[in-house]
Amino acid sequence: MSETAHRASITGKIGFVFAASASAVGLGNLWRFPYLTSHYGGGIFVIIYIILALTFGFSLMIAEIALGRKTGKSCISAFGDLCKKYKWIGVIAALIPLLIVPYYCVIGGWVTKWFVTSATGELGTLADGSYWGQYITGEISGMSDPTAWFVIFVLLCVACVAIGVDKGIEKLSRILMPALFIMIIGITVYEFFAIDGIMDGINFYLNPDVSKLSGGTFLGAISQIFYSMSLAMGIMITYGSYMKKDVSIENSARNIGVIDTVVAILAGLMIIPAAFTMGFGDSSGMGLMFVALPQVFEGMPGGFVVAPIFYLLVLFAALTSAVSLLETVISVFVDLKAIRRKKSIIISTILIVFLGFFSVMGFGPWYFDIGPFSQGAGWLGVFDSLTNSVLMPIIAILTCIFIGYVIKVTVITDEIKEGGMAFRFEKPFVIMIKYVCPVLLTFMLVFGLLDMFGVFSLY
Repeated sequence: MSETAHRASITGKIGFVFAASASAVGLGNLWRFPYLTSHYGGGIFVIIYIILALTFGFSLMIAEIALGRKTGKSCISAFGDLCKKYKWIGVIAALIPLLIVPYYCVIGGWVTKWFVTSATGELGTLADGSYWGQYITGEISGMSDPTAWFVIFVLLCVACVAIGVDKGIEKLSRILMPALFIMIIGITVYEFFAIDGIMDGINFYLNPDVSKLSGGTFLGAISQIFYSMSLAMGIMITYGSYMKKDVSIENSARNIGVIDTVVAILAGLMIIPAAFTMGFGDSSGMGLMFVALPQVFEGMPGGFVVAPIFYLLVLFAALTSAVSLLETVISVFVDLKAIRRKKSIIISTILIVFLGFFSVMGFGPWYFDIGPFSQGAGWLGVFDSLTNSVLMPIIAILTCIFIGYVIKVTVITDEIKEGGMAFRFEKPFVIMIKYVCPVLLTFMLVFGLLDMFGVFSLY
């Protein structure tokens, strides 16, 4: 990079799809999606998620990528460049990755710890049902161990970002994305032969039981789309700013959405039938990966080999998404202050480590409970609720209004068709952005908050 700040770029069509897909594929696919699927009735949740991902999620992804490429800026500058009065939307959007990446790195630190522990032959330790709770609260080794693994994971992310967009993020994605597919398929096939009665679990996962459909199913699916597809948090705007003009936005968004959805479905097929068959159906989100699955692995033939491979897979996914979140934070400082990239990396790292300490210590000496907003997870729960249940829906609503009624949707459609590119989804896109998405998101925000604070239940 030069001494003055300037935009990096991703070298080509495949590179962009790999990099953006690696951003989308992460803990949302391998941790959150399986839990929500088991919680909301299996197959019916999967069907609703696929429908919404290919319509609602696809439309928002196209819009965000186009905003980024049109302006060549991160989220905080993109809105202001198109209309100065609405720069504040970008400011709010910029807060989301800054709040997410610290607690995401805390979870990434747990995954790293679980990988190392299982790889060194101590799966039995992880399979102790009380170990995870005692570990994150500091009862076993104090808070020094969870803090150390959190810092290690942050440093891994910083190293990837410091190398640069084309040399670091793009090349990392080209290696890790195919590795993710191979590992998921390999573990899934092995489970089919190693676990007796697994077809019952597969039936639960793939059979859509309409009787289990509820308002919560839709709410959970939409929130998962935000988390899984990296929407409404500035990431896709940032990646769009790195996109060259000869790359099709529509095709790229479709490929990213398909890859992300396929990985989520395969991850569910890898995790849910095995957990369901061995008695761990509707576990808590964190508990499914850190408590239930070690017990599943310990109880299956060859589990001591499968466990470290699985946690390495999760570590890859967590790392690629965390790198994208960190890159988004860095790009904001580059655009906002016009400072060197190296200095932006240092500033971002300091902020992330500082905020991350709240989530690490929030399970131990800094624990506090403010009811449904903390979800029993202290500061981590607060950051998660604030971003996923409040800020993301608000930013998505504002983005739709901004495109549909402030700058007009033709600004975005013209960018998508730049260079004579076809835009086959144009008519449905306009309808989704101007009408369907804002209404759907408003219902999600209002009813989600009412449900969170116990006014009434959607389930």
